[in-house]
Amino acid sequence: MKPGLQLKINQQLSLTPQLQQAIRLLQLSQLELETELRELVESNPLLEFSDEAEQAGDSQSNDQGERDGNAETHEPESVEYAAPAASEQAPSQESAPDWEPSDHGVGGDFDLPSGGTSYGDGEDGFEPQRAAPEGLRDHLTWQMNLSAFDEREQLIAVAIIDALDDDGYLRDGLEPVIEALPASLNISCDQIEQVRQRIQQFDPPGVASLDLRDCLLAQLTQLGDAEPALRELAQRIVEHELALLARNDIDKLAKRLDAAPEDVVAAAALIRALDPRPGYALDPTPVEYIAPDAYARRDGHQWRVSLSPDCQPRLGLNQHYCNLISHARREDASYLRGQLQEARWLLKSLRSRAETLLKVAEVIVRRQSAFLDYGPEAMRPMVLREVAEEVDMHESTISRVTTRKYLHTPRGIFEFKYFFSSGVATEDGGSASATAIQAMLRKLVGEENPRRPLSDQALAEELNSRGIRVARRTVAKYREVLRIPSSSERQRGA
Repeated sequence: MKPGLQLKINQQLSLTPQLQQAIRLLQLSQLELETELRELVESNPLLEFSDEAEQAGDSQSNDQGERDGNAETHEPESVEYAAPAASEQAPSQESAPDWEPSDHGVGGDFDLPSGGTSYGDGEDGFEPQRAAPEGLRDHLTWQMNLSAFDEREQLIAVAIIDALDDDGYLRDGLEPVIEALPASLNISCDQIEQVRQRIQQFDPPGVASLDLRDCLLAQLTQLGDAEPALRELAQRIVEHELALLARNDIDKLAKRLDAAPEDVVAAAALIRALDPRPGYALDPTPVEYIAPDAYARRDGHQWRVSLSPDCQPRLGLNQHYCNLISHARREDASYLRGQLQEARWLLKSLRSRAETLLKVAEVIVRRQSAFLDYGPEAMRPMVLREVAEEVDMHESTISRVTTRKYLHTPRGIFEFKYFFSSGVATEDGGSASATAIQAMLRKLVGEENPRRPLSDQALAEELNSRGIRVARRTVAKYREVLRIPSSSERQRGA
């Protein structure tokens, strides 16, 4: 065969660096986006936050004023990115209605963004700094140093404290403690156990326990204000009948322990007042607060959606470096032009991200307006494909937009994904969302007779009578998702 040249034309999809950046920014949460942008600003001299530009403008104006007296000054121009204009601005604290906390939302009481910065009571412009929270190991080490431990016992105590998990347990037993101690000391398991039992008396009581039973017994021994007979009965329950206590089977507990039912009830209440995770309260992990990306509020007879003012940090081009491009040397000018192009791509990607967020939020609010008006029982079934078709985007894009993005409503703060659920057929040919059915189940269980709770079959029949065709196994699945005990367990609990 003779060599030859052939010309072929085909199409293929390629992800340009700009498209890759836009996709990455779209799936970031608000906090992650802020971190990402700060890293980009530090690496690109052509980018700056708008507040930095204003400070630079004020500084230049002050310098010019000092030189020229009353001469007119001008702030440098800046190209800024801001969230796209919505139908209305996000509600302020002054204009916001009274918003009820919700059991279904992520947060309870919360404040709307005020648009300003609060620096506390001080006037020095610095935010108050809080001391780092004390962790469980620091708290126990402080008590150990105040205890009458000899040098050998102190080594054992340090090894025990280091082996604790976040709940304050020695989940893996004493083996990690033995391995952490020098073999030359020939420390026996009995010596380790003696030190462990002393640490169990530290605050919080019950730390350094091997399991739940050990933890509860350690706490019961420190209840000096409890009646001896009641405490002794509680200890017997923990030692021998913890499984029956979990099922709240009072009658069987009373029979096995040969005790009066009222005494068993009192002992069970005493046990439930104990802390099964004594180390959890001293977890130094800071609480992460959710910042909403969009707001939905009632305006007359319709719902309005707006992006949060803090949803996207305001970015601008550094005009000082922009002006240097035309005066810089060839190598420097080439570098600055490249950085300028990347900065413009970033601003365009951020603008596209905000516009997509707003479009999706508007569709969600429009389709789920009944939920905003009447609650979870009015939630409509909705899938990603329906929203993707309405905003003319791919389902994968909608999936990225709805992940770790939050909507602030009068009923609470919800992740965008909360509003998506599959549908169950109804008798009139329509469908009801799984979220609405779960809300109905919760309401039916809450209104039932505690002495005669509804079985899964009875709940299914009640839903069928309301036009929702569900099987008993579907009711059982939803009940487990809601963490509602079975009818027999609810009856014993009553």
